[in-house]
Amino acid sequence: MADVLQLQSEKEWLQLLQSSKEQPVCVLKHSTRCPISSAAYEQWNTYLDNSPNEAVDYALVLVVEDRPVSNLIAETLDVTHESPQLIVVKQGKAVAHTSHWHITESKLNELLSEV
Repeated sequence: MADVLQLQSEKEWLQLLQSSKEQPVCVLKHSTRCPISSAAYEQWNTYLDNSPNEAVDYALVLVVEDRPVSNLIAETLDVTHESPQLIVVKQGKAVAHTSHWHITESKLNELLSEV
């Protein structure tokens, strides 16, 4: 399984955003209160267990518990907040994103094979 950074502070997000200029980042915004988000989280974990792109950094933000971080991600990337939401960041910008039932292992493979 790939290493996943759980973002709990705005500082951690800003550092990760800066590092995306060197290596792409994939962020999952996950709500621990939502069954759709739970399904997306399972797909995320399946992807990470089976075939993660090792040239990508992975991060998770719990949108209820760490709302300020989730809001800052939406603001800095100019991507409307959704939950669950998957965002691929490269060179400090969102290059792809999807949400809800579209977050699947196959979609992760598709999005992350291109970065």
